[in-house]
Amino acid sequence: MIKKLFVQIKNERILNLWLVLELLLVSVVMWYIVDYLYTHAATYLEPRGFDIEHCYLIGLSELTPKSPDYIPDRSKDETHADVAEILERICRRPEIEAASLSNASYPYNETSSSDIVLYDTLRSLTTVFRMVTPDFVRVFRYQGACGETPEQLAEILERGDFLASNNLFENYGRRLTEFVGKDFQLFGDTTKSYRLGAALQDVRFHDYEQARSSSCLLFKQSYFWTSMELCVRVHEDMDHDFIARLKKDSESQFRVGNIFISKIRSFVDIRHNYQQSWANDIRNYVMGMGFLLLNIFLGLLGTFWFRTQQRRSEIALHKVHGATNTAVFFRLLGEGILLLVTVTPIAFIIDYNLANLELNSWRNGTTLEFDRLLLCAAISFLLIAVMIIIGISVPARKAMKIQPAEALHDE
Repeated sequence: MIKKLFVQIKNERILNLWLVLELLLVSVVMWYIVDYLYTHAATYLEPRGFDIEHCYLIGLSELTPKSPDYIPDRSKDETHADVAEILERICRRPEIEAASLSNASYPYNETSSSDIVLYDTLRSLTTVFRMVTPDFVRVFRYQGACGETPEQLAEILERGDFLASNNLFENYGRRLTEFVGKDFQLFGDTTKSYRLGAALQDVRFHDYEQARSSSCLLFKQSYFWTSMELCVRVHEDMDHDFIARLKKDSESQFRVGNIFISKIRSFVDIRHNYQQSWANDIRNYVMGMGFLLLNIFLGLLGTFWFRTQQRRSEIALHKVHGATNTAVFFRLLGEGILLLVTVTPIAFIIDYNLANLELNSWRNGTTLEFDRLLLCAAISFLLIAVMIIIGISVPARKAMKIQPAEALHDE
């Protein structure tokens, strides 16, 4: 049957030429769309390296001299003690699972501190430094690259070792797990060494950037001040109305010295607000590409629908010569799919060259990954095949219900 289809396609090569060119163009455009959607979906679905569910950010502020309750001449040590006392009181609340203080360290943070990490001749790319109290890893449930639990990681920070993401030396193709227990130079100070206590699973900056592009380091913060971030994790079964309950108790229980709780925000809201611009851009692209896909679908559907409708007399002749409806149906389908199969290798070569020229989406530091190229080309092939099958099936079934004599008479 395939040989007969090839002969028929060859005999009708003039009529099939425009259809082949259309399928070629559609295949390349479809691959580009699928590649774009795949890269962004794969990035979004990567593990974040942290968990913000049931987590809240508590903002601390200081009374001004205009307040009647203001206590003048508070020293830095007294302010440190006041902040530490508020943290201790927060930890004693029954709904709190863990609480921590940090500086420009919480997830989806618009500000951060960064520096270079040195080990022998190895030098990290710019790395986010997170100065935190040990329970920070329990609040956001960081995990160790070798299976360390948040509790074990907190103990490592407590004893003075630092933690860093496993991709710290990604630029050298080496994982940080092989350096655990070794001494590093931090903060630009080459006269002092700091011990790596554990490697962390890669921690992402946000949901639209790959983990491989995000490296961080966690170091124990020992001194506190008012502008520090107070992050808490609430027990899952006690999360209902947590913000309202804490605000109600804040004035009576959580004002120490000149320090008080000024605001409470859910990390779900923080994440949404931080990523709004990226989400809007992705949504606009997806809507545009969805519209393009719809046009491709309707175009192919119409092409094969019209082509099948025009072949009613051919269908009638096949039936007159004893062909069954099933045989005629699969012959028509086979011709459409065979045209697509013929075009696909050429489209794949074009796809490869477009990726090689870096004209498609970036992922893993490149635009050309052979497994990704194959996957997206295969998905494109299947989508077009479905369009062809629909475009042929419906009119073909209708055409086969007409009596052969009637179809030939109309012709």
